[in-house]
Parts: sequence; C-alpha cells; structure tokens
Amino acid sequence: MTDEEFIEQFERGALSTDGFHHREHVRLVWLYLRRYTTLETLERFSAGLRRFAQARGLANLYHETTTWAYVFLIHERVERAGASQSWEEFAAANADLLNWKENILMRYYNEDTLHSETARRIFVFPDKLAQAKVADED
Repeated sequence: MTDEEFIEQFERGALSTDGFHHREHVRLVWLYLRRYTTLETLERFSAGLRRFAQARGLANLYHETTTWAYVFLIHERVERAGASQSWEEFAAANADLLNWKENILMRYYNEDTLHSETARRIFVFPDKLAQAKVADED
C-alpha cells in the first residue's frame, strides 16, 4: 500500500484493527509530519485515532498522553535526521520508538502517571525526569 493509500484509508476509517498496530501508528505520524506542521499532525492524528477507536467500540483505548508524546518524540527524531530520510531508514534508526513492549515513554513517565485517567483524557507532561531533578536539588 502506498503512503497516500495508507493515509486515505486511515482517514476514511477503512483500516482493519489487525493491520494497524503500534508500528503503523508511528509510520502514520511520520507521514503526517512530512506533510503537516506538528500542531496539524497532533490534530489530524488524534482526531483520526479517536474516530478509529470509537468506530470499533474501543473508545476507551484512546490515550491522549501516549498519542501526543509519541508525536513529539517522532517529530524530534525526524527533525534531527532531516527530511530526506525514508521510512525504512527512519524505522531502522529508531527501533526504540517502534518497540511497544519496552515502551520508550517509561523513560519519561512514572507508570502510575501513564495509567491515570487524567493522562488518558488530556496530555500530561513527563514526570519521571522532573522528579529526578527535584531530588538532585535537595
């Protein structure tokens, strides 16, 4: 499937849950960031992901903090690498973003924070590094 077809199918809600896992989420954000600003990507991807989950009776799975944090992480990596990097090159260089089991967000968030209803509903800033810094200042 081409990039355009992938985006179009996502936006139409035509992707199956079997073919839209974490790696595909990252790829879609990567594609959006190549076409839109970060804010437009946040808006388009978040809205599309909510619709996708809702249409499949999985609205409770949408997680704002996870969604936005990944958009910001992917954006940073895209900017550091440059716009000429292909998806395959990006994926190979950023395996940590693609590994859902060893979720990169655990470097930035306490587990309780990520599992909170607040983090599911709204974007919550990372708290793990902030706590370490406060402890160092004491």
